[in-house]
Amino acid sequence: MTAHRWVVGESPPSSAVDGTPLSERGARTRARLLEAAEEVFAEHGWQDASIVKITEQAGVAQGSFYRYFVSKQAIFDELVTDLNRRVRRAMSEGAARGTTRAEAERFGFEAFFRFTAEHPALYRVIRQAEFASPKVFRRHYDRIAQGYIGALRSAMDAGEMIEADPELLAYALMGIGEMVGLRWILWEENRGVPPVLVDQMMEFIGRGLGIDS
Repeated sequence: MTAHRWVVGESPPSSAVDGTPLSERGARTRARLLEAAEEVFAEHGWQDASIVKITEQAGVAQGSFYRYFVSKQAIFDELVTDLNRRVRRAMSEGAARGTTRAEAERFGFEAFFRFTAEHPALYRVIRQAEFASPKVFRRHYDRIAQGYIGALRSAMDAGEMIEADPELLAYALMGIGEMVGLRWILWEENRGVPPVLVDQMMEFIGRGLGIDS
């Protein structure tokens, strides 16, 4: 049976800026700062977001911020990395439920749409990263693609789908998911992609990949 999942290997940092291991309380504080940063960058954008706004949102003293992050740029970059880690985990867990390539695609997309509905900042923050942190922006997509490429190549080797450049297919599929989510989740205030449209999307993808949808 083909493995229908992404590999998500990275773990969140477990130490402070100076390399000191974080206590359980310190880890919670760092997580609160990241949660606050997600809200602040999504609401105010890169230019108007500030460490003051982030610490106020998190309920953390401003001076404590520098124990966990050296700058606004550092927490922004870590936020992109954190969002990437979480969305890949969601997609991997969704795809792993599938026993065929068609099921893996559908469950992976549905998991992405659910994550996007719960975390609309994903779109807003990633788009800011294109200008605020181009290398991290590129890494976000590369990491999603890397796992996708492996899953598609495995499906090709198993004869489940057409033979084609797996990187090309990975980015094409990522583009479909991103634009559909943008139109029916972000623009519709997180109402979700209607099931009938998911069905039609999967029929289209199934024809393109040569799999039964």
